[in-house]
Amino acid sequence: MKKIIKLLSGVALLGLMIIPTSCKKSFLDEEVVNARTTADFKTDDGLDVLVIGMYQSLKFHFNYTWAYTTTNYGVDEFAVGGDRTEQMWNSYDGNLNSFSGDAASIWDNMYGNINSANIVIANVPENYKGASKNTRLGEGYFMRAFDYFKLVKQFGGVPLKLTPSESIQEEFSRNSAKEVYEQVIQDFTQAYNLLPPTASEPGRLTKWAAAHFLAKAYLFRASELNNSFNEATKAADLDNVIKYADLVINSGAYTLATNFSDLWNFTAPDGPNESNKEIILAAQFSNNTATQGRYGNQIHLYYPSVYQNLPGMQRDLPGDREFQRLRSTDYALDVFDRVNDSRFWKSFKTRYLCNKPTGAPTWPANAAPTPALVGKPKFAGGEEAVLYIVNDAGDTRYTAAEPDPTKVVLPKSISRRASTLYVRYFEGQPQSYLGGHGNYGVSQFLALSKFMDGSRNAVASQFGQRDGILARLAETYLIAAEAYGRQGKFALALPYLNKVRDRAAYKDGEDRSNYVDGGVAYKTNAASPAGAFVSYSDKNSYFESNNIPVATTNTLTSMHLNSEADIFNSSREFYTKLSASSQADKFLTFILNERSRELMGELMRWEDLARTKTLVARTLAFNDEAKPSENKHYLRPIPQSFLDVIKSNGAPLSAAQKTAMQNPNW
Repeated sequence: MKKIIKLLSGVALLGLMIIPTSCKKSFLDEEVVNARTTADFKTDDGLDVLVIGMYQSLKFHFNYTWAYTTTNYGVDEFAVGGDRTEQMWNSYDGNLNSFSGDAASIWDNMYGNINSANIVIANVPENYKGASKNTRLGEGYFMRAFDYFKLVKQFGGVPLKLTPSESIQEEFSRNSAKEVYEQVIQDFTQAYNLLPPTASEPGRLTKWAAAHFLAKAYLFRASELNNSFNEATKAADLDNVIKYADLVINSGAYTLATNFSDLWNFTAPDGPNESNKEIILAAQFSNNTATQGRYGNQIHLYYPSVYQNLPGMQRDLPGDREFQRLRSTDYALDVFDRVNDSRFWKSFKTRYLCNKPTGAPTWPANAAPTPALVGKPKFAGGEEAVLYIVNDAGDTRYTAAEPDPTKVVLPKSISRRASTLYVRYFEGQPQSYLGGHGNYGVSQFLALSKFMDGSRNAVASQFGQRDGILARLAETYLIAAEAYGRQGKFALALPYLNKVRDRAAYKDGEDRSNYVDGGVAYKTNAASPAGAFVSYSDKNSYFESNNIPVATTNTLTSMHLNSEADIFNSSREFYTKLSASSQADKFLTFILNERSRELMGELMRWEDLARTKTLVARTLAFNDEAKPSENKHYLRPIPQSFLDVIKSNGAPLSAAQKTAMQNPNW
């Protein structure tokens, strides 16, 4: 009997099979078994096991550096932080090339899972006898579509392999992006028709997950990157975007989270946050260390800024390990209405408490509020130690220079604050989207906090345990809104936009200074030292940053769009900076900004900017290091590891043949 083969970059590898054991997420708790053979795929048990393996592949999108380098580097939202590992993905310099490991990792893993999907699709119709036959086949079609969709978004046209590999295959031809999209849409449609409306177990696919991604695939095919071939299908594609998005929205299976922070309020693995009715599909992680694999969910590592070396601070479980890879840009902060849009304050961390009182600084004579405090600690354990002020240019409250204490009534120097203070704009500094200002820096910046994970089993652990969201209903609304906008039916887009924006408004009585992130899981974590001070704060700097009186009234009026004019006449959307003058250009700019406000950092930005061909304009405007090229960087390089091992008529590819198969200018 033949061993199972997965083709990875032209190299055949033995596939690992898994069998389920019992636990909370029973179908994904597994043990490794590598003795499976092709004969197993003619049985229900063997095919069930193979399908479980395909679900495991969803974790790949949250595992390691490829998760962020290929999706959130080199965009308008984030630039490189203090750790410059993989910086070429942000700068687009010569180190980003066909030898880049993260590109090869995506290629390898997508094709590995595609081969598993091909086995399922080939074997279920004739060999599966159980009641789940249609579901298993639908899962096979979904996974193949999902992985080819990822490949075409990153690389454009790729080889279509639609039958199982049972031996080493060395000869491939590259299909066009048009052909790949046709296959993706066909497979997602099959998945929609076959999958059930309700999942049999948490984390399993439903027809609504297929419908969400089918709507998204139609939108991508109708976008600017594909204008060379999509003219004949664009009108029908936009109709289908709306059709399938509406099917999800009207299914009754999902509802928007009541509060935007509910999506990020991760209190424990498999806790209530992970069954929120807004989530359509998530990669299922857990606290089962035997099955976490090589990486676990590592996204929590990459967004935090450094806090461990600040006065009175040390690294702890709720504060997370701060790899400081992704530094938020000024665009990321200014795209929000930071007074009325709660999403900003529920997405970014602005306050830390002292968790190392022995390291607290003392008051110097020239800054102490009273002579009695000279030489005394500025703060104690559990008190505010670090504060980020997110202000605008023109704020006169802070200055970097030490003022003359005999002439200043209200001290402006940041040294006169007890906590370590990071201020975005000092007095007299002009607004800027490129270059530094205030005392934010490459290591201390406003950190996206959506993925914080206080459930890890040790402070130094990189193994995150919270699920990774792949699709949620808010994006479905934005997908439908974009399709209507692309049709010029701007008024019809408004109800979809308002569903998302109204949710983002502050509600009557809501405390705008309240804050939560997944670091709060430390409270249910047995690894948390009893009685220890922690860095976690349940407050933000909303009122200090905005410099406004306490308010508890709703902000719905400011967030709700009453007419098309509210879009086209907005002063917040960077229309002039991005040279958007027509209604079509303004709407596209607006929807990309709204996707930032709702989906900031959620591992899809590069693909959005590439498909709309706005990548170059937006990065040049908002990312001070990124220098992408119009004739090169809307696609990734085909991995050299693939080009070097495939053959043509039995012979290795010549240099000219490799160039012909490679993307332009790579």
